[in-house]
Amino acid sequence: MNPAIEDIREARSLLGENIHRTPVLESAYFNSTYRGTFRFKCENFQKTGSFKARGALHAVLKLEERKAQKGVVTHSSGNHAAALARAAGIRGIPAYIVMPEDAPEIKKKAVRSYGGIITLCKPGLENRELALQTLHQKTGAVFIPPYNYEDVILGQATAALELLEAFPDTEVLIAPVGGGGLLSGSALSARLLNPEISVYGAEPEQAADARESFQTKELVPVKNPNTVADGLRTSLGPLTFEIILKHVDDILTASETDIIHHMREIWERMKIIVEPSCSVPLACIARHPELFEGKKTGVILTGGNVDLDRLPWV
Repeated sequence: MNPAIEDIREARSLLGENIHRTPVLESAYFNSTYRGTFRFKCENFQKTGSFKARGALHAVLKLEERKAQKGVVTHSSGNHAAALARAAGIRGIPAYIVMPEDAPEIKKKAVRSYGGIITLCKPGLENRELALQTLHQKTGAVFIPPYNYEDVILGQATAALELLEAFPDTEVLIAPVGGGGLLSGSALSARLLNPEISVYGAEPEQAADARESFQTKELVPVKNPNTVADGLRTSLGPLTFEIILKHVDDILTASETDIIHHMREIWERMKIIVEPSCSVPLACIARHPELFEGKKTGVILTGGNVDLDRLPWV
């Protein structure tokens, strides 16, 4: 996958007013504490509450009319599911969603509110894929993966595009990594706009398949991910892995204790709601201050879909 910057700009144009141009916030507290300039791209304010709205909508809008008529199908723990259900509604086609039983209840409710038709399965990637295969054969719908899909990646790339066009002096970019759609898209935008930018992925220690894959240069599937960052429990795909190997400088990791601590820190200091996956980059910044000190850093806050009855610090 070798897009030009014009391809990513075209994706942003296609998304149009169906997607928010989300704000970029700074915090004097974080700038002082971590001794740099940190600009937070707030995708927690995005439609459906996460950056996933970008990739899902772009993929659905790019479908040929003949293929689109039978609808779309996917598997997701929540954010991509809601995003795809909304995107399908905009186009006027059905969305069939496989979700694990342990997905946060708020995310199941969101999918239903957008008209998504949910099939629950046991947790685990193998169970998801088996349920997806059955549903795919039954409906004939087009499979739109959560991340390993070119039009999804181009859609996700528009978040970093907006950030970097607004702040062309950005020296470092960091984003969470689960399946790699956001990180690979962000890395593409960064490298195409400024090849000198350092790009980092941020991942929980207890779901560190991306880091292991990056270090060994072989795609390693996630095994028993036990992290509060539910959006980062998935494995990289072949396409996202290829892009990350080529365009990302390193994958950093954070402990569960630090993820929860920094999630609460963002709530308290920035007065915004973010889900656990959002705090992983900040936890990595705190663990590796030498990479960010004195630099202008863009941080992508990925989503704000939190079950308020199950906050991790309670």
